Amino acid sequence: MDLDSPYVELAVEVFRLLADPTRVRIILALRRNGELSVNRIAEAVGKSPAAASQHLAKLRMARIVATRHEGQRVHYRLENEHASQLVADAIFQAEHSLSDHPRHHHIERAGA
Repeated sequence: MDLDSPYVELAVEVFRLLADPTRVRIILALRRNGELSVNRIAEAVGKSPAAASQHLAKLRMARIVATRHEGQRVHYRLENEHASQLVADAIFQAEHSLSDHPRHHHIERAGA
């Protein structure tokens, strides 16, 4: 990757967007469940549907989530695996910050 790539600034914007606990929780909920309605997302992250909708609008504008309409209901899903992987890697890094034996290393070994 070129250091002068125009994507560097955009990558920083992605990090800024993900620097919010509610948005990270939304991505984790979608990663776990695949597709959820606004109400289910709000319930999963402990926010009102209105607050969840505001966060989802930002994630949708950044093309991190996509929508599917079913009548009056809107269902959200992750647009691609990249934001999901960024969040997972950030969680793994946080585990390393808190422990000499991060949980994800034990899970990986158990599955091997």
